[in-house]
Amino acid sequence: MKALVCEAYGKVEDLVYRDFPDPTPGAGEVLIDVAAIGVNFPDGLLVEGKYQSKPETPFIPGGEVAGTISAVGEGVSKFAVGDRVFGWQAGGGGYAEKIAMPETVVHPMPDSMNYDQGAALLCATETAHHALKQRGRLQAGETLVVLGAAGGTGIAAVQIGKAMGARVIAVCSSQEKLDFAKSQGADDGINYSEQDLNKAIKALTNGRGADVVYDAVGGDAFDACSRAMAWDGRLLIVGFASGRIPTLPVNLTLVKGYSVIGVFWGTFTLKQPEDHAANMRELYEWFEAGKVVPVIDKGFALKDGIEAIKYVTGRNVRGKVVVRP
Repeated sequence: MKALVCEAYGKVEDLVYRDFPDPTPGAGEVLIDVAAIGVNFPDGLLVEGKYQSKPETPFIPGGEVAGTISAVGEGVSKFAVGDRVFGWQAGGGGYAEKIAMPETVVHPMPDSMNYDQGAALLCATETAHHALKQRGRLQAGETLVVLGAAGGTGIAAVQIGKAMGARVIAVCSSQEKLDFAKSQGADDGINYSEQDLNKAIKALTNGRGADVVYDAVGGDAFDACSRAMAWDGRLLIVGFASGRIPTLPVNLTLVKGYSVIGVFWGTFTLKQPEDHAANMRELYEWFEAGKVVPVIDKGFALKDGIEAIKYVTGRNVRGKVVVRP
């Protein structure tokens, strides 16, 4: 099969498109003929050796795919050959024509869902879902501020925030991105390249501050939000797309009475499988109702996967990017 391979940790541009041995499904695994691959910001970090895990090289990055099952391993009971599915696994293997995955991380694809949507639905969307539901305890009527609101996980947070009944304030770097976020349900927008983020949040909340902040950006935006939290607010740490991991003056949490909460969806799926299953049922309902639907910005061929990753890590994306073998 063809695959995009990381031969050694380094630049994304050093990935190699080449032949790679076909995987075979082991016990409890299914083999998926990949139709679409979801591109996520951590894919670039993994290749650069900057992510939490470091697979042994050579390896195939990416872990979010949709496709059709072509073989099943011993003991598989949930799926059969020909089933349309989507799934995510932490071990990578996604940027390829075929992937073997444990059936426990694979989900059936509704008839109303196409492969691009399946490949784009899980990682970014369920990160936002888990963040706002289990970690952020977002309630109807509360104010949610979403940083990087035009990106894959940001736009998912906008959609899910509205599905949960919150008032959503989108934060983006341009008016074009803000317009996109508002088209997906955001009630208000802040262009942080032109406005003081701290002051703008307080102005839009009549000085009260944000109940929940969804922060996949870090850096200066985190610094501003740490000063713009409401009493009993929840500042959710999702990622650091800006490139700078910020430092928190903890005296702010004392005097303002808010919490700073980490979000790591992959570990959540392992530690709280029943909650994850309930989230997936709710996500299916939202998808069928048209409330939470991935927006596909661009599609790339597998041989052009380097450009796809760079497009996402360059923070150009509006919604999700997919790669199609």
